[in-house]
Amino acid sequence: MATIEAPAQPKRKTLYRGDPGMWSWALHRITGVTVFFFLFVHVLDTALVRVSPEMYDDAIAIYKTPIVALMEMGLVFCVLFHALNGVRVILVDFWSNGPRYQKQMLWGIIGLVVVLLVPSIGRMFYLLLTEH
Repeated sequence: MATIEAPAQPKRKTLYRGDPGMWSWALHRITGVTVFFFLFVHVLDTALVRVSPEMYDDAIAIYKTPIVALMEMGLVFCVLFHALNGVRVILVDFWSNGPRYQKQMLWGIIGLVVVLLVPSIGRMFYLLLTEH
């Protein structure tokens, strides 16, 4: 009796399927941690003014460097994406048609992030190049 072998299944490189919902979930967590880290550092450096005004001035001088300016541009992206994706998550959870339109809403927020990010980053680059 001859047996027919099943075709080999392609090997998955990861456990995840890689659909936009998975990337949205991961990016939402990453941007949330980034915003939390920024707020934590911001509270700490602001507290320096009570401990040592000189240390506070040194921290502010570090924040005026071009590398930190680039990090601030990344922070703008993180805040925009996290906020808008959070609204999308709320709509998916509490709107009866939310699950049906979640992919369209994701592409909509990505478009809105780009529309809001381009002028923001452009302005930040302008200030970075003209003030230094």
